[in-house]
Amino acid sequence: MQIRRLREARGYSLEQLAERSGLSFRGLIYIEHGQRSPSVLTLLEIARGLGVEPGELVNHIAREESDESSPQ
Repeated sequence: MQIRRLREARGYSLEQLAERSGLSFRGLIYIEHGQRSPSVLTLLEIARGLGVEPGELVNHIAREESDESSPQ
């Protein structure tokens, strides 16, 4: 979700992010929809394509996982 939010905030289409990051369009779709977990190297490429620090993506993922595992 964070990848999509950042991509949309920058006004990038999936095609543009794929081009900027060097990743496949289809691969980005799977990642954005949670159907595939990106490797560390893929996260680095996405961060580069978005112009953000990799930690911005990773910290958000860690917060989401922590929220999911917390009892409600």
